Amino acid sequence: MAKPIVLIAEELSPATVEALGPDFDVRNVDGTDRPALLAALVDASAILIRSATQLDAEALAAGKSLKVIARAGVGLDNVDIKSATTAGVMVVNAPTSNIISAAELTVGHILSLARHIPPAHAALAVGQWKRSKYTGIELYEKTIGIIGLGRIGALITARMQSFGTRVVAYDPYVTAARAQQLGVTLLSFDELLQQSDFITIHMPKTPETTGMISDAQLALMKSTAFIVNVARGGLIDEDALHRALTTGVIAGAGLDVFVHEPPTGSPLLALDNVIVTPHLGASTDEAQEKAGVSVAKSVRLALAGELVPDAVNVAGGIIDPTVRPGIPLMEKLGQVFSGLAEHSPITSIDIEVRGEIVAHDVSVLKLAALKGIFTNVVAESVSYVNAPLLAELRGIDVRLITDSTSDEYRNLLTIRGALSNGAQISVSGTLTGTKQIEKIVEINGYDVEVPVAEHLIVMLYADRPGIVAIYGREFGEAGINIAGMQISRREAGGQALSVLTVDSPAPEGLLESLRIAIDADLMHEIDIVTT
Repeated sequence: MAKPIVLIAEELSPATVEALGPDFDVRNVDGTDRPALLAALVDASAILIRSATQLDAEALAAGKSLKVIARAGVGLDNVDIKSATTAGVMVVNAPTSNIISAAELTVGHILSLARHIPPAHAALAVGQWKRSKYTGIELYEKTIGIIGLGRIGALITARMQSFGTRVVAYDPYVTAARAQQLGVTLLSFDELLQQSDFITIHMPKTPETTGMISDAQLALMKSTAFIVNVARGGLIDEDALHRALTTGVIAGAGLDVFVHEPPTGSPLLALDNVIVTPHLGASTDEAQEKAGVSVAKSVRLALAGELVPDAVNVAGGIIDPTVRPGIPLMEKLGQVFSGLAEHSPITSIDIEVRGEIVAHDVSVLKLAALKGIFTNVVAESVSYVNAPLLAELRGIDVRLITDSTSDEYRNLLTIRGALSNGAQISVSGTLTGTKQIEKIVEINGYDVEVPVAEHLIVMLYADRPGIVAIYGREFGEAGINIAGMQISRREAGGQALSVLTVDSPAPEGLLESLRIAIDADLMHEIDIVTT
């Protein structure tokens, strides 16, 4: 029997090939040579890539036998995940391979800014001895502000504390107990900006976080402060940053990532108070080897038909066909749940599975729920293997509850949780009809029946005449089309919950003005990322 063909399309470490083992026909192809790549994909069962190989719909169409795409790294910008999912091709990456490298690069940028290391080197290299020009500052007793206290943020915390610094953080999903364990003081976003001498960002790039540091935020910082971004390009508004750096609003910046890469022609490159590196967060020998070995193991699991923890689009493995459709629904319910969390830390999560489905192993649904909850919350890539760890690191208690009884639906999936402010939140969903349509059927105790959509708006307000007219007019004037709507209430004149599906995200400021107009207790915009 012929061995499955595994393509290696870019240079990977010898340890990667060794980790694949002797069970495959390992072939090499230049992933940047398009004709050669398409020809080689015809018989391939798996392909291992880095960042240079583009696996789009055309490539997936050529790979008729392809079962798994393995990216030896974190980013997946060069993989068409939607087309891969449609084709039934699993996509895996190495979500934890570069966290130490990224943390150390962040520390390197902080030290370089504090002591002017790159410009001092450049000056001396051309014969200029300018000691007074490059007088720096000590890190000792300075305040380090970390935006996003995930795994990378925790690693930076430990390293910066060794310099005798005070570490503060903003992360609405980290509990006070977890922060205390790390020796970190939790602050509001504005407080962190105002108090920090160095700020480093470790957030995912989402519609909500894009441009999260702009003119207003930079204006809150000390004029002597520095800001570092090795996470995602676009978290800092580059035009606003340029204005702040050229007018003395802040002292300097360290950047490893940019909106457009390479950042050819960016005016930031010409500033002497900016230190730049060409997206080197994962560029260490150790990170590359970890990434290669990790995805090689995932390829082995995928081609053996076993559960693949690092799959980003499908769980893989021996999962009952009855359970499998619930995986993407549970991920989406997780994203809705985190969107309802009101930026208050989650302290506990119950994942409830009810109905006929519990006759099978449903543990993968717990992993799917946690993956969904953290997808738009943390900077690192979230997978089935690290989602439980992300919950543990944040001090969140997680339980899986199963019950064969489901009164209203054949199967019912629920995520229920408690927040540190004492609030309780929940969201439930089910699959209906022969087409297995994904529907949300409950939010915070209110019964609804709304198809899962890319853009959702959830409002809670006092039930009274005219509310629908108010928000209908506001959305209409903003050019936002309401595709679907449902209102739920427990009694006339009490609290009413509206769930709207809209065709596009709301413009900045619209929901806040609408919240005031209808005196809403809750106003959430939830964007569901589908893979």
